[in-house]
Amino acid sequence: MGRMSEELPAYAERVLEVAERIPPGRVMTYGDVAEWLGEGGPRQVGRVMALYGGAVPWWRVVRADGVPLPGSERRALAHYRAEGTPLRETPSGEPRLAMRGARWDGRSEGDGGDEGHI
Repeated sequence: MGRMSEELPAYAERVLEVAERIPPGRVMTYGDVAEWLGEGGPRQVGRVMALYGGAVPWWRVVRADGVPLPGSERRALAHYRAEGTPLRETPSGEPRLAMRGARWDGRSEGDGGDEGHI
């Protein structure tokens, strides 16, 4: 990735590459990203996103419960609505990601095949 700094840790670079691959209107959980990479875990992915995620579509890497990123709920929801990401409302009327419809498995849209790990 040409826009990335040479000082960016290799793991962070890989996490951000996955975030950039997630199609508009779809999401992956922190754990999904770690599983896709075959290394690290949800906390490590979350840390990378917190430190370096501002340059990629950060709103597409989410918590497994579908709760928008605390402190960035409004910005995230604006992105989800603009991209047509499936949302639902809780009984109390709060918006959440509809994870069944929004979650992306890492395969290309339309080909059904796994592109392999990054």
